[in-house]
This record gives sequence, C-alpha cells and structure tokens, in this order.
Amino acid sequence: MAHSPGKSSKYADFENLRAQAVALRRQGMSLRQIRDHLKVHNNDLLNRLVAGEPAPAWTKRPNAKDDLREQARTLRLQGHTYDQIEAALGCSRSSASLWVRDLPKPAPRYTPEERQALMREGLERHRAAERRRLEEARDAARAEIGQLTDRELFLAGVALYWAEGQKSKPYDRRERLVFVNSDPGVIHTYLAWLDLIGVDRALRGFRVLIHESADVPAAQRFWAGVTGVDVSVLAKPTLKRHNPRTVRKNTGVDYHGCLVVDVSRSADLYNRVEGWWGGIVAQARARLG
Repeated sequence: MAHSPGKSSKYADFENLRAQAVALRRQGMSLRQIRDHLKVHNNDLLNRLVAGEPAPAWTKRPNAKDDLREQARTLRLQGHTYDQIEAALGCSRSSASLWVRDLPKPAPRYTPEERQALMREGLERHRAAERRRLEEARDAARAEIGQLTDRELFLAGVALYWAEGQKSKPYDRRERLVFVNSDPGVIHTYLAWLDLIGVDRALRGFRVLIHESADVPAAQRFWAGVTGVDVSVLAKPTLKRHNPRTVRKNTGVDYHGCLVVDVSRSADLYNRVEGWWGGIVAQARARLG
C-alpha cells in the first residue's frame, strides 16, 4: 500500500531532524543545546530524535562517591583492612567491600605471636585503666566518711562484733568476747572500739589461728606488728590441720592466718554487747515499719 503524501512528508521531516540531532549529539551537545539549535521544544520528540546516542561525558553528573572509591582502592593497595578503610573514610563496610573486592587481599600485618602480644598489651591497658577507676572510686568513698565520731565508732564496733565475734547460743552459753578476723583493718577497728568502751588492754589476749603448713613465726611477727605488742605476748598459736584433698588458695607470703582477740572476764560486757545489738535491730525494724 502506498503512503499518503502527508505521512511521507512527516516521516521525512522526522528523519531529517533525527539526522541533525544525532550529528549534534555526536559533536558533544547536550539536549538543551540541541533543543535550542533545532527549535524542538517537545521533550518527548527531542528524546526520540537522539534515542540510542549516549550523552557526552561532560553532561553526566559526577558521582559523589567516586573520590571515596579511589581513596578506598589506594588504601587497600597499601595493605589496609576493611575496618581500617571504613574508619579512615567514614564509609560503610559494604561500600568498602564493593569498591575493593577485585583487589588482592593484603598480607597479614602481624604474625600470630605479634597479634597475641598486642592483645595482651591491650588487655593490660584496659585492666590498668579499670584499676585506676576503682582506686579513684575508693578514694572518693573514703573521703565521704570524714571524721569518725565516738558514737559512729561505737555503733560500728557493735555491728562488727555481732558479725564476726563469738556469740552464745541458747544451748551453749559462752558469755565472753572472742573476736576472730584475718583483715588487719578490721582488727584495728575492733581494738579502737575496745578502747572506746573502756576495755583494759591488760585483759586482752592475742593468738594466731593458721594452717600448719604456713610460716607460723612470720605470721606471729605480722600480727604482733598489727596490734603493737611484742611477739612474746601472743599465746601459743592454734594450727589447722591440712587436708591433702583440699586445694588451698590462701598461701604465699601474704597469708598470715587469722588473729584471735580474747577479752578475759568479759561476761557482763558480752551481755551489754548483746543488748546494744538488740537496740540497733529494734531501730532498724522500726524503720522497716
């Protein structure tokens, strides 16, 4: 079937315009420049005229990540890991992986032994920082105590004795102050409390309680120094028999056993301590409602 003259003319005009548009496109013109040159203001027609012809490079909008990609590849070639690239460029790990996945994997920077050493150093730095933090917290808490009043020491001593001292039972009355502890600070506090409530120092007896396998003479010298008495004042030590099936952790030069502080003729005083403790408990229960 023959084409009508009108349709043939339009087809010829389109092909003529397309030939011009393609030529202009290949010369490096943008769509806007082609539109102005050919006076074609219909965007759909303009796109049909240059269909299949790539836009010139200068018209392409630059990719904001192109520079990061090149930096990532440079870092990878220098031996950096994904984590290091991510930290250096502030990009995501997935982007870093995508940009450099065709590049060879860098050789390990450290031997297994070196990595272990670095881990130990890092762990020690962490532990040292934690120790400093705890020491600072303890120093701040110690400062909160301030000056200890007689009443505060009195109440602390009563509670300390009832927690660590010998107590009578209904079936076994032992009305005598006997205190045992392995902490020199606790012993100092207890002795200061005895002074506060007027216990004659001549009535106090000291005895070391320790495992038979320990250095007993060294322990006696240690506790004599803590209490400020001569070693000869200490009573014969009480030795704990060692069970070979038990694995003891309280060994070494820092192990001094326990000190027993025994106050003679203290039945009346023991009953007063029991009463003082009862008073503290009564007040505590009242606070609980």
